[in-house]
Amino acid sequence: MKLKTVLGLTTGLVTALTAGFASADAMADLEAAAKAEGMLTTIALPHDWCGYGAVIEGFKAKYPEISVNELNPDAGSADEIEAIRANKDNTGPQAPDVIDVGLAFGPSAKEEGLIQPYKVATWDEIPADVKDADGYWYGDYYGVMSLIVNKDLVENVPADWSDLLKPEYAGQVALAGDPRASNQAILGVMAAGMSSGAEPGEAAGTAGLDFFKQLNDAGNFVPVIGKAGTLAQGTTPIVVAWDYNALAWRDTLAGNPPVEIVVPATGVLAGVYVQAISAYAPHPNAAKLWMEYLYSDEGQTLWLQGYCHPARFNAMAAAGKIPQDLLDALPPAAAYEAAVFPTVDQVNANKAAVTGGWDATVGANVE
Repeated sequence: MKLKTVLGLTTGLVTALTAGFASADAMADLEAAAKAEGMLTTIALPHDWCGYGAVIEGFKAKYPEISVNELNPDAGSADEIEAIRANKDNTGPQAPDVIDVGLAFGPSAKEEGLIQPYKVATWDEIPADVKDADGYWYGDYYGVMSLIVNKDLVENVPADWSDLLKPEYAGQVALAGDPRASNQAILGVMAAGMSSGAEPGEAAGTAGLDFFKQLNDAGNFVPVIGKAGTLAQGTTPIVVAWDYNALAWRDTLAGNPPVEIVVPATGVLAGVYVQAISAYAPHPNAAKLWMEYLYSDEGQTLWLQGYCHPARFNAMAAAGKIPQDLLDALPPAAAYEAAVFPTVDQVNANKAAVTGGWDATVGANVE
């Protein structure tokens, strides 16, 4: 089939797919169009984040005709948005086709016209409160904010946010990102603020900034982006990170050093990340096929294997599609019972407070 014919059919098949009744013929046409493009460009997908290494390999194994061009795996959500802006007129390898960003970045990217609508075949099983009704962005997975601790260097493992202010943690506490650009770090600040009793949103963001100012003034905060390597080396013995990242780092480190992962007693924040396709995607059909794969049973199970709760978790659990061993590998269900899921408005208000106030309030240049 000629490329022109394949791409012509794609318009019709998108209508079928977004209506939620992807036929075998429609999927076959999408696959053909994506294979004709031959490439998918991703950005900010570390292989140890939510099991993305296995997800990318799974996609490549299923569609060997499509090469995956991975840009800047350690980028933050703001960097992903900027990459779309900077490459509007660029069809080369630096232009991302798809993004995976924090919840606050979905609505703003839609408002700016940076993303395009698309609804996967399993659209109806994505909870309504974590997706745009028109299909511009859609929740992919969530986790809770946690502390991962190097037990070789930290004698007393902290149980809550307030513990981190103790003198014994001098020069030990780090965020897993720059709080001026990284969604993970921005929400880490809000979680700390929530632990003081502040409501999610601007109030918790402001309270979180005050907390990190105290942490920095006490000499406990380390202005280094925390990762598995810095944790192991002792540069950042305690890192504030999503539970799925912490669990993946634990597996990577394999006991050297031994680590403990703590869901704090208070300020238990659940964070949702969302997928979207660039409005300027050089490979739009490959991008749509990528989304179909991510939201298929296979893709969702791979995320769960990476310790994330996928968007279709409840529907798949009800249908008996989740292997018990994957459920058993997650932290105890009780750790999630107190989790708070902020609304989009609360996430946006916190983002504005944290990114706008970090330099003036905390004054630590995280890099």
